[in-house]
Amino acid sequence: MLSVTVAEPRVLKISEKLSLRFQKIGNGPPLLLIHTIRTQLEYFRSLAPLLAGSHTVYTIDLPGHGHSPIDLSARFDESYLRQAVIRFIEELNLSELTVVGESIGGALALTVAASLPQRVKRVYTINPYDYETRYGDGIRRGNWFANFIIGSLQIPVLGAINASLENQMVLGKIMGGGFHDPRKLPADLLAEFGQAARRPGYKRIARRVLAGWRSWSKARDYYGQVSAPVTLIYGDSDWSLPSERERTRSLIPTAQIVTLRNTGHFSAVENPSELARVILGPQWSQ
Repeated sequence: MLSVTVAEPRVLKISEKLSLRFQKIGNGPPLLLIHTIRTQLEYFRSLAPLLAGSHTVYTIDLPGHGHSPIDLSARFDESYLRQAVIRFIEELNLSELTVVGESIGGALALTVAASLPQRVKRVYTINPYDYETRYGDGIRRGNWFANFIIGSLQIPVLGAINASLENQMVLGKIMGGGFHDPRKLPADLLAEFGQAARRPGYKRIARRVLAGWRSWSKARDYYGQVSAPVTLIYGDSDWSLPSERERTRSLIPTAQIVTLRNTGHFSAVENPSELARVILGPQWSQ
């Protein structure tokens, strides 16, 4: 793997209420990585260097996630997060951009591309979280423990208890349900997520993203407007059903599907090398 230029994360102030923490590494055409709920730019710590040999890679903390400032007055649904990503792209004047997102980041990659056809040249959407039929539906599919925890958040008393008692072990069990092999969830990365979660208001924001579940399903309304080429990447052990994957593909005129073997929902952590191989194609070298 080629050496890459790495800058420390910094915060970009976009407006009085919106600032985003981001990191820039590598050289070449711009590529933006968008993480999923309850994670942050470090989610891509293994994937980003693999892409940075041929791209300038931008990773962000979505609003209220990681160490981006928290605005408790915001809705934190798909539309709000989409507009934040759009503002980031416009503020840095990125063009000829490749957008890569996982889970809710995968849905955002598509809706952002639909909104910025003049700036986005290619999309890789990984396990897009666009199939919800109830609160936290995808996460509930991971295991019985996640189903109980996420379901109880809808009950005010139980939800308050779960939010206050959540620790690294609980988060690990919930996230582990999204891996083909839960042993591939690194303890130090989980600890990083846990540290960010101790920020005041953080868990309220995570629950607010889940509460906006209808907006992630409604995101599919934008998929037909994506003009850039799209590669849909699914882990073979992702939470989505084959029929849901095919429905998403059928909505995007330019889409093709690639399936990663022995890979779950959190593929950027579980299988970054194969993910990079798909994204880089003939440019791939490790």
